[in-house]
Amino acid sequence: MEDVLAPKASVIGFIGLGVMGGSMAKHILDAGYELHIYNRTREKGKDLVEQGAIWEEKVADLARKCNCVITMVGFPRDVEEIYFGSQGLIENTKHGTFLVDMTTSSPSLALRIYEAAERKKLHVLDAPVSGGDKGARDGSLSIMVGGKEDTFKAVLPLFQVMGKNIVYQGRAGSGQHTKMANQIAIASNMIGVCEAISYALKAGLDPEKVLASISQGAAGSWSLSNLAPRMIAGNFDPGFYIKHFIKDMKIALEAADGMGLDTPGLEMALSMYKKLASLGHENDGTQALFRLYSDKE
Repeated sequence: MEDVLAPKASVIGFIGLGVMGGSMAKHILDAGYELHIYNRTREKGKDLVEQGAIWEEKVADLARKCNCVITMVGFPRDVEEIYFGSQGLIENTKHGTFLVDMTTSSPSLALRIYEAAERKKLHVLDAPVSGGDKGARDGSLSIMVGGKEDTFKAVLPLFQVMGKNIVYQGRAGSGQHTKMANQIAIASNMIGVCEAISYALKAGLDPEKVLASISQGAAGSWSLSNLAPRMIAGNFDPGFYIKHFIKDMKIALEAADGMGLDTPGLEMALSMYKKLASLGHENDGTQALFRLYSDKE
């Protein structure tokens, strides 16, 4: 199965061309694959079409033409709509097709998709990513994969054009559970980053010099290195939307509750991001949490 999805021998479908999806799809096109694309807003596919991608008007049309379909959409309800129903992927793809959901979604939904696809003799992976807009542009995303291991090996050539840190996590749903662990770690860390920068400013320090010292030490993190500079510059453009992060934290909290796990740090972060969204900032990037600490409101 390893060579099934080699470039020049496969037709790939990509659904969801947002902040990250558009860049991910471009890497696939640049790698030499025939690429069919769909997005609810056609304008977002214009550049890819000009570069050789083929636009499809419906999910079902795309499904029938491809032997691998990748989805990268916003919310679990979007995933459910795309995969199920008479016009969905599961109903309209050929036996043996690979379906890869790279949306951050519910582990239980990933398992539902897997079980439904198994009955149709389809190969399914849940493979959420981390790295934001920069990781998507650079092709350096972390990709966390759940499903059958031989399916993972078959899709690996595609993953390698989109990411660098690609880890097979285990059975169906394991990719989504891993992403929840990732989001839990980020949630509390983002509070710490905001408070560190705020403290530096209140102390009369140059925050960029402070970052030069602390980002390379024990306090170092991806958020500190990549998002703190945006906070300092007052740049709250989305690399990852607050509304999507709230969705992720809610999924993580629900899953943790189901396992009997208390996550007070996650609960605090969720409450703070909900407050930020209520102020009209749900379409800002996650670094906009700094607004609650600063005068940049």
